[in-house]
Amino acid sequence: MSTNINDRIALPPKDAQTTNMTCHFCIVGCGYHVYKWDANTEGGRPASENALGVDFTQQVPPLGIIMTKAMTNTITDKSGKRWNIMIAPDKACVVNSGLSSTRGGKMASYMYAHDGIGKERLKTPRIFRGDQWFDTGWDSALALYAGLTKKILDNDGPSGLFYDCFDHGGAGGGFENTWGTGKLMFSALQTPMVRIHNRPAYNSECHATREMGIGELNNSYEDAQLSDTIFCIGANSYETQTNYFLNHWVPNMNGGTEDKKKKWFPGETAAAAKVIIVDPRRTATVAISEQVAGKDNVLHLDIEPGSDTALFNTLFTYVVAQGWHDKAFIAKHTRGFEDAVKTNHMSLEDGAKATGISVAKLKQAAEWAYKPKASGHRPRTFHAYEKGIIWGNDNYVIQSALVGLVLTTQNVGRRGTGVCRMGGHQEGYTRPPYPGNSKVYIDQEVINGKGLMYTLWGTNPFQTTINAEQHRMALRRRAQIVNEAVSRAKGSSTEQMVDIIYNACKYQGGLFVAAMNLYPTTIADDCHLLMPAAHPGEINLTSMNGERRLRLSEKFMDAPGSAKADCLIAADIANTLKAMYSKEGKADMAKRFEGFDWKTEEDAFNDGFRRAGRPGVGPIDSQGGDTGYMATYALLRKAGNNGVQLPIKRVDGDKLIGTEIHYADGKFDTKDGRAEFKPAPWNGLPKRVADQKAKHKFWINSGRANEVWQTAYHDQYNSFVRDRIPMAFLEMNVEDAKQLGVSGGDVVEVFNDYGSTYAMAYPLKSLKAGQTFMLFGYIKGVHGDVVTDWVDRNVVPYYKGTWGSVKRIGSVEDYKATISFKDRRYA
Repeated sequence: MSTNINDRIALPPKDAQTTNMTCHFCIVGCGYHVYKWDANTEGGRPASENALGVDFTQQVPPLGIIMTKAMTNTITDKSGKRWNIMIAPDKACVVNSGLSSTRGGKMASYMYAHDGIGKERLKTPRIFRGDQWFDTGWDSALALYAGLTKKILDNDGPSGLFYDCFDHGGAGGGFENTWGTGKLMFSALQTPMVRIHNRPAYNSECHATREMGIGELNNSYEDAQLSDTIFCIGANSYETQTNYFLNHWVPNMNGGTEDKKKKWFPGETAAAAKVIIVDPRRTATVAISEQVAGKDNVLHLDIEPGSDTALFNTLFTYVVAQGWHDKAFIAKHTRGFEDAVKTNHMSLEDGAKATGISVAKLKQAAEWAYKPKASGHRPRTFHAYEKGIIWGNDNYVIQSALVGLVLTTQNVGRRGTGVCRMGGHQEGYTRPPYPGNSKVYIDQEVINGKGLMYTLWGTNPFQTTINAEQHRMALRRRAQIVNEAVSRAKGSSTEQMVDIIYNACKYQGGLFVAAMNLYPTTIADDCHLLMPAAHPGEINLTSMNGERRLRLSEKFMDAPGSAKADCLIAADIANTLKAMYSKEGKADMAKRFEGFDWKTEEDAFNDGFRRAGRPGVGPIDSQGGDTGYMATYALLRKAGNNGVQLPIKRVDGDKLIGTEIHYADGKFDTKDGRAEFKPAPWNGLPKRVADQKAKHKFWINSGRANEVWQTAYHDQYNSFVRDRIPMAFLEMNVEDAKQLGVSGGDVVEVFNDYGSTYAMAYPLKSLKAGQTFMLFGYIKGVHGDVVTDWVDRNVVPYYKGTWGSVKRIGSVEDYKATISFKDRRYA
């Protein structure tokens, strides 16, 4: 037995505290158990002596349990007591069935320890005084923040207050924190000047599908096991929703769910799923699907960038011409079909020309997805889509075309079907109505000198927005004006400081920037006030995954320092403002800030998710009593890691009964219950994007990598990730790289008319000539610097639509010596 503590894992004893946790990273939301026990003890090897119930006295079978060093940590509570923790996947959770992704499998290592990955966490509020940061207390931080907020509100109105805020669950918020921030911004402050974490306005990424009557999360993960064809569009599912792909797609690809299909659909032809993948590049998802299903059962449509609308319209036209559309369903449950047939018409030949996909492949895709089966039944095709079209060429029109194709073949509302976004993070959205009546392009407002105070709540536009270089330069210039004013304010009181900052913003073009976050991120250098937030495990948090499965992640440890839940930070701000207005005798203004008397996250949950209600989920009745179908923390604890799928229908005893699939009754989310077709003509690339394509050789695609989570806010401190990816990589065609004199590990500049950025070259044979792929949102090398400022009618950006030139800058020998540049695709 090894005596080296670094190469062994302490087992949780039988009496270890056990709580539930949903992985707070990607949207899949795998279930985990958290084990916590005294650091001076450990469990034994026999199954009867450890909380895992596994016999370690003999070799555990392959995949009998997934357990790594990264799933463990040693933490210290506020009393100074040390605890061991293990966060291991839950085999009983239907989402992941005991599987662990590289993201969820590292959760324990991201939990705060003074000498761990999270040691750089914000632990107390910080204020920037001219040229250096100082720690301060919550009272002084709130006095400054609320004092400046009040002065702007009184003199300039709510439009002087800008916000960039998360709108999601998981690590970024949950229902508690979206409600807390939303109630502050929209009900109390009443500002319309708000953008969302990854786009420059306060909007949806699914306007069209919602207007057509179809919510973007409308089936269950099990439907991927029951489908005849999986149609994956702009979604590299293995890398970004790993366990959804492995636990639900793969069993269907290899024929492992045929008996389940026969049980569900007696009389129908049942076979392993065919897979259609729409993506300009050969992704890991393509490679693994071919390995599992066989190349003959996988169709990779390597589409020309930005031509998705043409693809969907071509398939739509061909399906109708073949008579494969569901005439009875269309007549009874939809409207606008005939207009769509005229407007969206596109021949096979025109579609092939626009998309670069052969007529034969277009026909094959249509037959796999929509041609009646040998049994005569209509095929069940699951359409999974994500950023490839959400951030594609005119989001609104793309989704109109896709959902029109789905409605035509009734591939929604039936088991084994669905038209669903795959998602990035989990969902946890509940907020009061947005107070604006139009969508404001906040980035341009900042660039044009508008706004006096900008609050960044769990966001970092420096790494994630479009036209990022211009935005960053403008914000930095305006923030510096405030810095210079503050540096001259020696010995000033808080009240005097508010006046000094206000004058610098109002009359000199400055912008006061505050940020609530876990870490001092790359934008922190241009902030003036930082407030420390807490994340799952340190607080109770509810969120739902991509099949609307609501779970409670339970608190099991203390947050570092005085960090607190975002909803409680919002409550502190509101209560401070209420006290200020009450002191002045302004009862009408003080009343706007009432209703924030929360002591815990559960108070915010009850005030928002339960009392205010959420679309599809009813409120508490007028007497304040539970109507019997609403979630409570107590019921969610009993539901465990399987939770309940929203909307909740009822409660049987202490069991929440949810909804597995939407629209099975043929009633859609429109006033008359009929789904609405929308015109979606193919118009080519937007002019601003086309102009860049005409001037620059390379398409600069972007997206995620399996091992990096979002903006790498944790991962930048994790050597496992940082040493593998020290800089955003740029995958490029081998021959293109040779022509530029570029080899793996070289640093290249990527540039166009909108900006420039740097990346680590990663030549690959699988990339087409003229195409590249850059890691999105990374700490070094920002893809958004070269993305145009073009947005659609709903201010949804076209992140995928940028072309640039590539130039070798030099070589980094450490990269070449320590990083593998083998093909990242499974082969």
